[in-house]
Amino acid sequence: MKALRLIQKAEVVVYDRLVSDEIMSMVNQDAELIYVGKKLDHHCVPQDQINQVLVDKAQENKHVVRLKGGDPFIFGRGGEELEKLALESIPYEVVPGITAAAGCTAYAGIPLTHRDHAQSVHFITGHLKKEGMDVDWNGLAKGNTTLVFYMGLKESPNIQAKLMNHGLSGATSVAIIERGTTPRQRVLTGTLDGLADLATQAISPSLIVVGSVTSLHKELNWFDN
Repeated sequence: MKALRLIQKAEVVVYDRLVSDEIMSMVNQDAELIYVGKKLDHHCVPQDQINQVLVDKAQENKHVVRLKGGDPFIFGRGGEELEKLALESIPYEVVPGITAAAGCTAYAGIPLTHRDHAQSVHFITGHLKKEGMDVDWNGLAKGNTTLVFYMGLKESPNIQAKLMNHGLSGATSVAIIERGTTPRQRVLTGTLDGLADLATQAISPSLIVVGSVTSLHKELNWFDN
């Protein structure tokens, strides 16, 4: 409700690709709308420029809302944007959101943790360095956990290979949640050894979920019913 009040009072709204039309329809009709949408391998506006837009508009003494899909502090680069505002001594507040990993899995009937399946959960960016040095693959492959890869479709062959090479069974259940929480949501299920092939059937935005909790989708899928 707080976010709704803020966008209804905003004078400037800087928004991303993943903000739905339904949400944008609630924005103050007199507000200046600035689109800075991003998708894999294509940045409509470079991050540094987004940061500067926020500063410039705030310094015009306007009520600025930076509107993002999901939670701004989970792979949303919200921290970088706030660092710039703090550097310029511009006051701000943060309204947290529901990150895609939580929202999409709930809509897919996939619990992130479950007493019989997973005692922990990891969120990993799919924008992986080619050498793989930025991810503790050995730790991720230990099992008894749920792995959620954001923006991982293009890297699915690498994700599959790294996890299996570090000991995670190819029979581990996986799911790809496409356009989660929207009316066009689709869930693809399979096993880790077929993840790369499964990903070719999906389109962005999608989440990759690895772990035995994904086997509960068939039983707990309420969305399609």
